[in-house]
Amino acid sequence: SVVSGASGGPEPDPTYEQLCSGRSGHAEVVQLRVDPSVTSFRDILEVFFAVHDPTTLDRQGGDLGPQYRSAIFYHTPEQRETAESVIAELTAEGIWDDGVVTEVTPFDAFYPAKEDHQSYYRWNGAQPYCQIVINPKVAKLRKKFAHKLKNA
Repeated sequence: SVVSGASGGPEPDPTYEQLCSGRSGHAEVVQLRVDPSVTSFRDILEVFFAVHDPTTLDRQGGDLGPQYRSAIFYHTPEQRETAESVIAELTAEGIWDDGVVTEVTPFDAFYPAKEDHQSYYRWNGAQPYCQIVINPKVAKLRKKFAHKLKNA
């Protein structure tokens, strides 16, 4: 399952307005629940690093602020080790000119976004933001990971 929401800040149960202001301390995140016998944490990280820019501090494309930081909130020491290992491998490969600034932080709390923010792309795919920003990312993901997609 995938749930959109917020994590990583001290403000309990932030509102969308608090999150968007950048002052809640939270990042916009998705909470994933996967069957590890089907998809590994490393597989999830491989996709994560392929579909966003982990080298810009507090920014993703035209979106600016600490709520847009690249972050991994791990649940176990093994997840932390895997995340740090993947970052080290990607850094050694020299994929990006700039260094990876992805935050690797212990999970504390997750606050689901309101229902109208869940499955946003599915219900709003015709919106200009989805057409201009999201569609190219989805196309890139489908091409790069076609061998791993259920309905490829």
